[in-house]
Amino acid sequence: MPRVLIIDDQKNVRAMVAIVLRVNRYEVVEADCGAAGVKAFTEASFDAAIVDIFLGDTSGVDVIATLRERAPGLPVVAVSGMTALDFMDQSSHLANVVCLQKPFRPNDLLQALRKAQAAAGGELPAAV
Repeated sequence: MPRVLIIDDQKNVRAMVAIVLRVNRYEVVEADCGAAGVKAFTEASFDAAIVDIFLGDTSGVDVIATLRERAPGLPVVAVSGMTALDFMDQSSHLANVVCLQKPFRPNDLLQALRKAQAAAGGELPAAV
């Protein structure tokens, strides 16, 4: 079962994303801030990450860069309701990050996850 880390400081968004993924046979770990997400990432392995760009404690861009330093090929979906996410190509750690604008539909989320995996050069295990 593919394992996805969700880092979002909005509880309702995290819960919706987690439900969509669990229904589609993903194992999910939730983190409510950047620090908790990085800690979870260092303690377990993940097949992908979904990261909010505007977190209460830090920048999601910084979190993505930290995750990518530890796992350069990690498929990442960056989500935001505040911006067009057109700044994501500013760092090599942000290459191939798939951007998803809030609000989004469940199918949009699943498509973004598939795109992120394809951009990272592989396919998620059977669940997708």
